[in-house]
Amino acid sequence: MKLIVTGGAGFIGSNLILHLHDHYPDIEILNIDKLTYASDISFLSSLKQSRRYHFKKLDLVDRNTVKDTVKAWNPDGVIHLAAESHVDNSIQGPEPFVLSNVVGTFNILEESRQLWMDDAATGEIQRFLHVSTDEVYGTLGETGSFTEETPYAPNSPYSASKAGSDMLVRSYFHTYGMNTVITNCSNNYGRHQHDEKLIPTVIRKALAHEPIPVYGMGENVRDWLHVEDHCKALITVFYEGRAGEQYNIGGDNEWKNIELVHHICEILNREKAEGPDGDYKNLISFVTDRPGHDFRYSVDATKMKNELGWEPSRDFDELLTKTVKWYIERYG
Repeated sequence: MKLIVTGGAGFIGSNLILHLHDHYPDIEILNIDKLTYASDISFLSSLKQSRRYHFKKLDLVDRNTVKDTVKAWNPDGVIHLAAESHVDNSIQGPEPFVLSNVVGTFNILEESRQLWMDDAATGEIQRFLHVSTDEVYGTLGETGSFTEETPYAPNSPYSASKAGSDMLVRSYFHTYGMNTVITNCSNNYGRHQHDEKLIPTVIRKALAHEPIPVYGMGENVRDWLHVEDHCKALITVFYEGRAGEQYNIGGDNEWKNIELVHHICEILNREKAEGPDGDYKNLISFVTDRPGHDFRYSVDATKMKNELGWEPSRDFDELLTKTVKWYIERYG
């Protein structure tokens, strides 16, 4: 199988490519990434000599190059992860989010459709998996969870751009009969995540003995999913998900931001006991909440569990400790 993975030098994409390469020897991968600040191609350095891994630097907004690349590679499937994803950045400058997440998605989606149109008559099945976020659903109160039937109600330019890309992919199934499937995941954690995200930020600031910023009073709630579990879920959906369907992927693992920050500090106290006055929690600093900050996300992954037999299988404390240790090594 020849597969295109977009955004493969990013957090989730690099973990996905490494997992695919290690566990699926029948897959040849083309990684398309424009290598922005959130990408790090060194995460895939172990694959440099592999004949089953290829890389092309490409901005999906460049329609002509996308067309040429898709035609030349002739993929059997596309897993589309490439996206601008940092909410704070989308508030300060929304245009790159619209371009990358909406226009970029349209370009790779349409060129895949054009390539595969003729194959439909021969019975060849190609799949387009679009990887999205639970943030498209908006915010929750203290109870309830997002299901696949929850109406979209995005509250930031980032989530709005992802909602738009979801709708495009959905329309290609209903209009053209294209073999598409959409996943919406909760917050990921693990190795390779960019420094600006919550967990790496807490660790980086703590190790530097700088204030650890927490929005508001830290009462916002997120559902945390380990990136390796997410990668396994994506592969399951790619192979077994029903065309035209949408699948929520969650960790069944809700934490208030302040509780998670405390937990990370406790791990740091144990693993690197150099916090001020013996405790990294002394560095926590509450800062003005960001505009449109969703209160709570909670993902109901029942459909994934019942229909595809997937569920998160990892121990949070063990994997969070492993994650913290990875960043301790990274930050020195």
